[in-house]
Amino acid sequence: MTFSMSPGDRRLVRNTALTILGLTALRLVAAAWTPLTFDEAYYWLWSKHLAGGYYDHPPMVALVIRAGTMIAGDTELGVRLVSVLLALPMSYWLFRTASVLFGGIRVAAIAALLINVTLMAAVGTMIVTPDAPLLVASSLVLFCLAKLLESGRGAWWLAVGAAVGAALLSKYTALFFGPAILIWLLATPQQRRWLLTPWPYLGGLVAAVLFLPVILWNADHQWVSFLKQLTGRAHFEDFRPAYIAELIPTQFVFATPFVFILGTMGLYALIRYKTGALSTRVLISSMFWTIALYFVWHSLHARVEANWFAPVYPPFVIAAAVAAHLVPWERRAQALSDFCRRWAAPVGVVMFAGLIVQANTGVLTGFRRDATVRSVGVGWRELAGQIEAVRTRSGATCLLVPDYGTTSWLTFYLPPGTCVVQPNQRIRWVNMGEPDAPKLAAPLLYVDELRPWQSPYLKEHFGQIERVAELQRKRGSLVIETYGLDLVREPKGDVLDRSPPPELAP
Repeated sequence: MTFSMSPGDRRLVRNTALTILGLTALRLVAAAWTPLTFDEAYYWLWSKHLAGGYYDHPPMVALVIRAGTMIAGDTELGVRLVSVLLALPMSYWLFRTASVLFGGIRVAAIAALLINVTLMAAVGTMIVTPDAPLLVASSLVLFCLAKLLESGRGAWWLAVGAAVGAALLSKYTALFFGPAILIWLLATPQQRRWLLTPWPYLGGLVAAVLFLPVILWNADHQWVSFLKQLTGRAHFEDFRPAYIAELIPTQFVFATPFVFILGTMGLYALIRYKTGALSTRVLISSMFWTIALYFVWHSLHARVEANWFAPVYPPFVIAAAVAAHLVPWERRAQALSDFCRRWAAPVGVVMFAGLIVQANTGVLTGFRRDATVRSVGVGWRELAGQIEAVRTRSGATCLLVPDYGTTSWLTFYLPPGTCVVQPNQRIRWVNMGEPDAPKLAAPLLYVDELRPWQSPYLKEHFGQIERVAELQRKRGSLVIETYGLDLVREPKGDVLDRSPPPELAP
């Protein structure tokens, strides 16, 4: 659909584009300033050993990080660069999708703007996890479906398949796109005809071919990633309704309050006021509710992390834009819509800036402990330097670390080439090969957080254990964690615990 834009619309598009570029620049600055989270450091290690799959997720996040570090090096900015920049095509696809589905420049512009002021996109593309490329790929899936709806050309199914394939390479949650698209086809009389043509099935074949490396990797590794994420997540052990109470508050924050209100109003309007054509309304609703309702069900027995909702945000912000510009609300609802539209962007930007400042400094809580201190690696550069000094002084050839997060942080912040090994959970490092045997035979430095209880690992595996240092990770004056450093000698056997992961245990 081609629009003849008025001067006012051109100005709106220009201002929206400049605003999105400005927000992207802000995220780049924040990305360079903020230390890596432990998951980012873990995925950075993946990017050094590219493979068709990994224990936790498919490989797209590793590819995104690898591309960024090839440009900006092994720095915080390098790890995050491409992920942040992917918000630009994501914004374009959402703009075009909204304009195709609802036929207006204003609704398209606000949809593109709203996605960028949500914490889901602002933080979710800056902190690189599999949800970042999944969010971008989800926008592309919706765009291709909109173009299919607009053009009626079967070839667009191949593009849909490619977009779904890219989403599947990001995270297994993308499997829900299949049922969502099928629901759209079955619920819309005009679209059912596609089921009698080869095009949807060819699109599915394209998605399967793109996903094939993940299937082959799992086949070579006893299907461990599928078992971990699919069987483990879907298994219903007991009823814990307390988790469902977390859903709305966390999404209220991640969407930012006024975008959340607009999105909720928009989803209601698609059903109550029947805003837009039937095919359009059903498409937005099926792409949102298929995934959202699964997570509601999941929350009845296990916690649902806020970032897992990333793939529903493209249809959600389009619904929010519809609520802001297209729905003929009654007086009070219209006043609420206008208020939310006016304040959504400034409040979202302030929330993002406040979160970044808090994570790096702690100033907003008076430099006291908050939820960010354990996940964001503030203080690790300084602590890694102290640990390296102890390692050099003690003559240890390798560091042993009992968890993947600390292993990843140390590998990132220590000098390149330093031997850092997690002796347990070896399935996490299956793509990276075994550490050199001579390094594991020499004196080793075991690094672990001090706790009231200590793991029996050291006494079970070494004949000589000597505490050589206790070091603190700090954010300003706040002590986040204290680590004990033990020099260990005389291994009693294999230093590495080769027990199978829980998914493969007999």
